[in-house]
Amino acid sequence: MTRIGLTGGIAAGKSVVASRLRELGAVVVDHDVIARQVVAPGTVGLGTVIDRFGDGVLDEDGALDRVALGHIVFNDPQARSDLEAILHPQIARVAAEEEARAVAADPRAVIVHDVPLLVETGQSDDFHVLVVVHAPADLRIARLVETRGATLPEARRRLAAQASDEERLAAADVVLDGTGDIEHLREQVDELWRRLHEQVTQEQDA
Repeated sequence: MTRIGLTGGIAAGKSVVASRLRELGAVVVDHDVIARQVVAPGTVGLGTVIDRFGDGVLDEDGALDRVALGHIVFNDPQARSDLEAILHPQIARVAAEEEARAVAADPRAVIVHDVPLLVETGQSDDFHVLVVVHAPADLRIARLVETRGATLPEARRRLAAQASDEERLAAADVVLDGTGDIEHLREQVDELWRRLHEQVTQEQDA
């Protein structure tokens, strides 16, 4: 098994990288997807979130209103810390279960943990390879505003809630350039996959 940690600032292009790695044969454990699962209606996670933040974070169907919750946690560091304390242990548990199933099916699997807050949550040393998708903050802010409908203040708050570019780059084993178009980023992933395959082959031969 090869464990890869994948992270990057919001709107840097991480989802493109994860998608291409999945196409190439990696098992992608998407921690953002898991974060939604652990607060689905009827879960203990959602109940705990309601206990902390109140019914105002629910939509009319009783599901978590992520926009409403986002307005709270991105404007209040303590609220964000409280939410992370609720979610992160549950996300870690489900991610470990997914990894275990993948390795049981294929002991040589390449497991990619797609983790938005990998550096922030102290997981930098948990992987054989840590891949960071990088794009400058100004470009990521523009993408959030132009393609995701965020206001400029919202975009800036979201970036401020994450690790700095310097912190992510310092932790990286591999940096992928997310400033270009999708095809350019996919080409970099293909090259990374080729290098990983060569490394694994050499280790097995040794």
